[in-house]
Amino acid sequence: MTQRFNHYEAAFEGFLRNNRTPYVAVDEKKRALLDDISLKSMDFIVYSQQEKNLLIDIKGRQFPSGGASGTRKWENWATQDDIFCLLEWEKVFGQDFRALLVFAYHVTDLNYVDEFETLYGFRDRAYAFYGVWVQDYYSEMRCRSKSWSTDFLPSQAFQELKMPIEAVL
Repeated sequence: MTQRFNHYEAAFEGFLRNNRTPYVAVDEKKRALLDDISLKSMDFIVYSQQEKNLLIDIKGRQFPSGGASGTRKWENWATQDDIFCLLEWEKVFGQDFRALLVFAYHVTDLNYVDEFETLYGFRDRAYAFYGVWVQDYYSEMRCRSKSWSTDFLPSQAFQELKMPIEAVL
């Protein structure tokens, strides 16, 4: 297992290993140069038995979020760079690969366990992993912040598009 300092990525990698899912962890410290364009690397290349092979970028979020009030649950924002680079990688890897955003939710309040199909325990924390195809995300995304170049999915779109990660492995 690669030493990962991001606990969301480490938990997802642990999940893959625990489920004996073949994968390659990508060194995200370096950006690739493709046709004079700098591309952000995905976090994992995962070999799926149910779908095309997966180019995965992990988006770690707390559940619920919003500080002490915990009013926000399904945070799903991503940067425009995340989306556009994954779409470009999908073209580079070809038709046998599909880009997927994986929202790794660190469940900080176990009163919400009924909101998840499955939870994965890792280093004394509970996580839930949900995927959204990047093409679908791109089609439905809305601007969250112009200054931060971030987008999100409206709640209804996210609920319709998200799928438990087990559905695509």
